[in-house]
Amino acid sequence: MIKKDIVVSKGKKLLDVIVDNNFSYATARKALRNKDIKVNGRACKENVKVEEGDVVTIYFKEDAQIKPYEIVFEDDDVVIVNKFSGVEVENGIDKLLNAYAVHRLDRNTEGLLVLAKTVEAKKLLEKAFKQHLIRKFYLTEVVGEFEVNKMFTAYLEKDSEKALVKVLPKKTENSVKIETYIKSVKVGKESSLVEVEIIGGKTHQIRAHLAYLGHAIIGDGKYGKREDYKKFKENKQKLFAYKLVFGNVGIAGLDGKEFKILPKWLKNVKVDI
Repeated sequence: MIKKDIVVSKGKKLLDVIVDNNFSYATARKALRNKDIKVNGRACKENVKVEEGDVVTIYFKEDAQIKPYEIVFEDDDVVIVNKFSGVEVENGIDKLLNAYAVHRLDRNTEGLLVLAKTVEAKKLLEKAFKQHLIRKFYLTEVVGEFEVNKMFTAYLEKDSEKALVKVLPKKTENSVKIETYIKSVKVGKESSLVEVEIIGGKTHQIRAHLAYLGHAIIGDGKYGKREDYKKFKENKQKLFAYKLVFGNVGIAGLDGKEFKILPKWLKNVKVDI
C-alpha cells in the first residue's frame, strides 16, 4: 500500500479533500469503507468534516483510480489542465470541471487542454482557435529513424464504421486537407522523438499522418503495425500535448503566454526543447 498525507487547507468534507487531491470519488469511497483513511492519526470510516490544519492520510494501491487530470493554470476565465489518458474531453473533463471544451484531445492522448469557465471566454477562445492565435505542440515517440523538419500536407477521410481515419495523397469527395508540421528532437535507429504542430486539427490527425509517413506512434494499437506493438511492449501511445502558445486572444491571463510540461515517459531522457 502507498501512503499519502494531505494537509487540509480549508474546512470541508473528508471525501472532498481527497478528491481535490487528484483521487477519484470511487477510490476515496472505497478507502473510507476499508478504513484506509486516517484523520490526525485516527482511523476514520465516515465522511466527517475536517478543518484547516488537519492531516488526512490515505492508503491506496498502485492501481488506484486517480482523478484524470491535474490543474496547470486557473483564473476566473479559463482552466488549463494536464489531461491523463483514458478520459474523454466532451462529456468527460468538461463535466468534471464544469467548464466548456473549446478544443479536444483524443481519449488516449495526454497533455495540455484549455477550457473556458464563462460563455464570454468560450467565444473568445473558439474565435482564437479559428484564427490560429493558439498554437498546439505535441511530443511523440515514433517507430524508426526519422530525421525531419518540414510541413506535411495530405487529405484525411473518416471511416465511421471502423472508427478510424485514412490519410490520402490526393483530395477525394469526402476528405479534408490536413497540415502537420514535424520536427525531429532526438533521432535513433529504433525510434525517434519528434515535435508535432498541427494547423487546425482533425480526428486522429497526428496518429494517422505519422503512420501514413511510415513512422507510427509507439504504443498506438490502432494505426501502428502489430509487430512494432509487440516489439516495443508499450500499451499506451506515446503522444503528449506538451505546449500551448497564446497570441492576443483577449483574455488577460492567457495573452502572450506559453504553457509547457513534459510527459513522464521523458523524465530519464535528455532533450533540448
